[in-house]
Amino acid sequence: MADCTKADNELKMKAKKEMMNTKDPVERCKLALLARGTAGIKNMSRWFRIMDDDGNKQLNKEEFVTGMKDFGVSLNKEELELVYDAFDADDSGSINVTEFLQQMQPKMSDARMKLVREAFNKFDKSGDKKIDVADLNEIDVKDHPKYKNGEWTRKQCLNEFLKTFDSKVHDEDRTVTDTEFIAYYSAISCGIDSDAYFDLMMRQAWDL
Repeated sequence: MADCTKADNELKMKAKKEMMNTKDPVERCKLALLARGTAGIKNMSRWFRIMDDDGNKQLNKEEFVTGMKDFGVSLNKEELELVYDAFDADDSGSINVTEFLQQMQPKMSDARMKLVREAFNKFDKSGDKKIDVADLNEIDVKDHPKYKNGEWTRKQCLNEFLKTFDSKVHDEDRTVTDTEFIAYYSAISCGIDSDAYFDLMMRQAWDL
């Protein structure tokens, strides 16, 4: 996954650079998330839950403005209110989690999305739109340093691998949903301009 780490770092640098040249508050808000790399994308649902102070699964304008400031988004109150209005697609006066994720998650081309889904489906043996340790029989861990020195078992290596994509925190048996997997690669995709390079990276990483 070295290529993904490189792409993640490039994503952060690219987003920070674009933030300096973008005045549109909506774009700056999205770039602030991308500047956190894949971790920012993976944790969008968790961010939403934290901002949702009253737990009604909706964000009002005050919750959104306060929450984004708490997460270090460097926009003033007026700019964040403009972002909120743009995110409230149905003019309902609140933002639900679907609206939030659709606005914040980077878009991928159809060709890249097809590759990502192909990789996920390859390991989703049960077809339940989740990948867990039991689905990863094809993953070889023998060269993992902590497996080689006896510090980790095969299962621990695979759990750590799944942690890369997972937005939740589990003690055992990590699982990754198709939504989390796509969110991870949507962020990686932003840091890779070349379709050919993205294609090569996915095929090499997942033996497609």
